[in-house]
Amino acid sequence: MLNKIYYLCWSWQKRYTNRPIIEFEIAAQEQMKITELRLAKLFSAKAKASSATFQYSATAKTAEEDRVSIIEGHLCASTEASAGKISQIPTRTRLPITTHVLDVSQGSPAAGVEVRLEMWKGIQPRPLFGETDVSGWVYQGSSTTNKDGRCGQLMGMIEDLNPGFYKITFNTGKYCPEGFFPYVSIVFEIRESQKREHFHVPLLLSPFSFTTYRGS
Repeated sequence: MLNKIYYLCWSWQKRYTNRPIIEFEIAAQEQMKITELRLAKLFSAKAKASSATFQYSATAKTAEEDRVSIIEGHLCASTEASAGKISQIPTRTRLPITTHVLDVSQGSPAAGVEVRLEMWKGIQPRPLFGETDVSGWVYQGSSTTNKDGRCGQLMGMIEDLNPGFYKITFNTGKYCPEGFFPYVSIVFEIRESQKREHFHVPLLLSPFSFTTYRGS
């Protein structure tokens, strides 16, 4: 009894962090296993009872085998489809690129700051210092910071980021009209080996200065 309780606690702790959709898929697979066992038991019992009373004709046996093959085919197809769906579920738990803004002059989050995300798609493989190819930047998404200074969704929940150069632009002039910066743009590179990582690029702002870093 104690071993059973220990196993249940261990199983619960192992699956506690699973998302609802993953738990749903696990439950569906377990139900499929139960159905397979019941069908196998049903056909096994029927075969034993039939052999004890009379011998099936060759035609009857063929029909019975065909029915079993059809059911097994459906069960295998359902199991494979379910496994395929689980493999397609993104493993990310948050958006690939995120940001937030803090007003260090006020010591509080900066709400209402417009934020825009772009990716470099210019003729040159990378944006070069001194060149102003504005058309090379392609819009990815935009949002506005909330009361906690957090920015909403700038791009979709994708598994792998496209390697390349990205730019986050903050409309600081609208947020702080008396400040020195009409807007702030931060350009950063995501390499091929980093496409599954999370990139958090915050902005710490005051009327006459700003700083940034790669956070977590």
